[in-house]
Amino acid sequence: MTLNEHALASDGGTRRPRRCVLGMHVDAGTYRSTVDGIMGWAGEPTPRPRYVCCANVHMTMESYDSPEFRGVVNGADLVTSDGMPLVWMLRRLGVPGAEQVNGPTLTLAVCEAAATQGVKVGFYGGSEQVLASLRAEFTTRFPALDIGYSYSPPFRALSQAEDDRIVADILDSGIRILFVGLGCPKQERWMARHKDRLPVVQLGVGAAFDFHAGKVKRAPTWMQQRGLEWLFRLSAEPRRLWRRYLYNNPRFMALAALQLAGVKKF
Repeated sequence: MTLNEHALASDGGTRRPRRCVLGMHVDAGTYRSTVDGIMGWAGEPTPRPRYVCCANVHMTMESYDSPEFRGVVNGADLVTSDGMPLVWMLRRLGVPGAEQVNGPTLTLAVCEAAATQGVKVGFYGGSEQVLASLRAEFTTRFPALDIGYSYSPPFRALSQAEDDRIVADILDSGIRILFVGLGCPKQERWMARHKDRLPVVQLGVGAAFDFHAGKVKRAPTWMQQRGLEWLFRLSAEPRRLWRRYLYNNPRFMALAALQLAGVKKF
């Protein structure tokens, strides 16, 4: 079976269609099926290391440009269709029921399920101020949510001793789900690098921490549904995001068209 052929990802008793978009695996699912799968993993009697990537155009192009990073994403246990362009690609590639499963909304859905089921969660990434606001927001929104760990890492490379201490703290906390908010591609590499050391479900959720802490405003729902969230974010942070969107988006559209036309194989 080639990467472009229909593949099924089997995880914890669930099966979902998977497609290859510019060489990167993307799993088609819904919020319900995704949350059910994550909670199923988190509830395993013997926890196993898992990690989940929420893929958008930025991640797809990072994967296209770097074989090493593509291996990181394709090594994930689940890759959700965070951005609407990936949803459209899944539908064109034979999954008509594909839906958007983005990191910020998935974060809320998983936290709600974790609060209901008594599953302890943790947060890694963001500034101390963002984490404090995030904890306050989620404690109010989900009073039963057990937040057993949160840490704001320094904006530099960690020493081995620092990294070992972080791993030990996460293990000692007893959490089953770890939300990782370091931004793409840093968070995906971090999750892959720590997978064998952390028997938890890691979720790379990008800007979800900033959104739910109230630091960054999300695009209106109508823009999200039409694949225009990038335009909203670009208008809000042009100096930081211009290259990401104005360089990656046109390349994605051109390469996606070539893949769909069968001109270029991935």
